[in-house]
Amino acid sequence: MGIQAGLVGLPNVGKSTLFNALTKSSIPAANYPFCTVDPHVAITYVPDPRLDDLAKVFKSEKKIPTMVKFVDIAGLVKGAAEGEGLGNQFLGTIMEVDLVLHVLRCFEDGEITHVQGTVDPVNDFEIICAELMLKDLDSLNKREERLNSMIKKKQAASPQQAKEWETEKEYIPLLRDALNKFDLAQVQALFRKAKAEKLPLQPLLSGKNYLLIANVSEDDYAGTNYENNRHYQALVAKFGKDNVIPVSAKIESELAQMDDADAKEMMNDLGITHKGLDDIIARAYKELGLITFFTCGPKEAHAWSLRKDTKVPQAAGEIHSDLERGFICAEVYNHRDLMQAGSEQKLKETGKMRTEGKEYIVQDGDLLNIRFNV
Repeated sequence: MGIQAGLVGLPNVGKSTLFNALTKSSIPAANYPFCTVDPHVAITYVPDPRLDDLAKVFKSEKKIPTMVKFVDIAGLVKGAAEGEGLGNQFLGTIMEVDLVLHVLRCFEDGEITHVQGTVDPVNDFEIICAELMLKDLDSLNKREERLNSMIKKKQAASPQQAKEWETEKEYIPLLRDALNKFDLAQVQALFRKAKAEKLPLQPLLSGKNYLLIANVSEDDYAGTNYENNRHYQALVAKFGKDNVIPVSAKIESELAQMDDADAKEMMNDLGITHKGLDDIIARAYKELGLITFFTCGPKEAHAWSLRKDTKVPQAAGEIHSDLERGFICAEVYNHRDLMQAGSEQKLKETGKMRTEGKEYIVQDGDLLNIRFNV
């Protein structure tokens, strides 16, 4: 499944350090802009206590968690839309991701240069968004030219496509107006409206879903000290607490290199109740529109990623193409019901285990036993 989230930000905000922690990989994280020239792609496991539950119930020999893909995109600078600082290359990479994770610097450190000269995460976010929208204006104008040409030449493959082109054309002046005003909220609202109308607008950089990651210092991350960090407070005041994920990239990077016992001891010493990375992974997974289903047995308990609102034959195809091709039906029940019942046998007795056909939409936490014939 080629769904991915991209880490975006100005140079020296902690993107590469955070990426290292997310993926337990090792890429350059030097104190100068553009140390990460090419985008780096890696995957990380999605923490899910349900998989542990299921492995115990089925006495599985091994657990296979589902994964999410992250891309570390080199730092943008003001003028990126005109190609400054390899901007065209980086903006092109952002277009390829499904979710933008804005890493914003919320720590003071005189030894780490800030390209704007002062730490101001709200301003940093606005600089990045402005560059995305400037690039989008160019893309939108080109799209309008193509639409006009295709409509004039009547190149639509069907009346439905012709109607979609006309409707998309109506959106263009609204999007252009929002982009010219650097009104990100309006751009996002227009894309949500188009999605609700099932209209496939041309993707825009500023139309992508996003999350904000506030990268605070080690001291500010201990306990809940970050709540007193004025930069974090500024982000919360503007975007709301639910939209800002606090993390210390440096601490998370150190924890990622430790075994579980040492990591737990360090967290206890610092008063950290859970890893900030787990919050980032879980929130990114949700914002990417993914759910998890499971297949379980004595050999393995396996978690699988799936787009929300997907029917069960396509879910079977995530396991193996033969299962989708020869799909007959699926035996289905949910993790929640299994935990309440305690066993598959008791599930059967309560009627919570059922057989579903091709139209069933898989729910988060479902366990599937696919029946097929090829």
